[in-house]
Parts: sequence; C-alpha cells; structure tokens
Amino acid sequence: VTAVCGTKNVELVRSLGADEVIDYQREDFRKNGKTYEVVVDAVGLQSLLRCRGSVAPGGQFIATDLGRLMVENPLSALVTRRIGKKRVRFPVGKYTKADVLPLKKLIEAGDYRAVIDRRYPLEDVVEAARYVETGQKVGNVVLRVAP
Repeated sequence: VTAVCGTKNVELVRSLGADEVIDYQREDFRKNGKTYEVVVDAVGLQSLLRCRGSVAPGGQFIATDLGRLMVENPLSALVTRRIGKKRVRFPVGKYTKADVLPLKKLIEAGDYRAVIDRRYPLEDVVEAARYVETGQKVGNVVLRVAP
C-alpha cells in the first residue's frame, strides 16, 4: 500500500500501516514512474485523466468522492466501460454482510484503526459540514445521533 498525504500527516499515515508514504507537497506520485493496480481518490481531487499514467493496464481508478470533478470522473467511467484497459469505479450502493465481514475481522484483530478528527452532535450538522468543507480535517468527522 502506497499512501499519499500532506507533510503534516506523513507520520500518522505511516502509523496506520502504509508500506510507502508519498508527501504530495514534495513529490507528485503521478510523476514517479510507478504504476498501481488500484488508485483510490478519497478526497475528490484526482481523476483517471490526471492519474492515467499511474494506473496499471487493467487497473482501476476508484473515486470515493466526486468532489470538484463532478463531470470528469463520471464521464471517464462511461468511456472506460467501452474502451481501454483502465476502469473508473464509484463504490456506492448497498453493502451486504459479506462486504463488511473482512472489515470486522480487521477491527477485531486490531489491524484497522479509524482516525476520528472531530465529533459533533447531530444538531450541529451544519457546523460539521462547514468544517469538512475547509479541507483541513484529518480522518473522519462523526455525527452523534444518540446522546
């Protein structure tokens, strides 16, 4: 696993178990000459077009957040379904028990650690969303539904 993050998060990402950490403030992973079977954009700042040289033939670009690329990634997903060897995917939809059991096993074994930046009561959802939109969060922002 190769992870890409900013300078302030390098040690955190290493502690989460990444084999290699690339500080995007010092190096552009798209220009290091390496290819990856799967490239996951967890923050909505990349696209297959931007990362095509880093996605191995037969590999996948997974966009978990449309972010600023509301048109580019869905368009690429449509095009790559028909042509080329690289695919764009959006992991949305209904998850089954079988989908989440591997995650459960990782948690129980202590091999998965969620990073929680802040917690907000549900009534502060607007404030929580504003914080997320600043782009400064590290990890997840949690809304508490019950007291």
